[in-house]
Amino acid sequence: MSRVIDPEQAQLAAVLRATDVTGKRVLEVGCGEGRLTWGIAPHAASVLAFDPVAESVEAARAGCPDELREKVRFDVASASEIEVEPQSVDLVFFSWSL
Repeated sequence: MSRVIDPEQAQLAAVLRATDVTGKRVLEVGCGEGRLTWGIAPHAASVLAFDPVAESVEAARAGCPDELREKVRFDVASASEIEVEPQSVDLVFFSWSL
């Protein structure tokens, strides 16, 4: 049984109030199972979401809505391991910094 974190989506609402992700290439640090990825991705140009926990990334991949599959890429990596091309992202998002 998976637990529901923030069922009212207050964290997502706070993120979307704090920054405009519209049309941006987003790097999501520590995506977990994608709990905020799904709310950000429809507005963003693309999302590279990663997490060091392989099981979480697999759950995120499995739960990715069909309409977002071309916009979202998931990787298993830590922040010190992820390889990102210079100037390939517009916004870095770390959810637990709220």
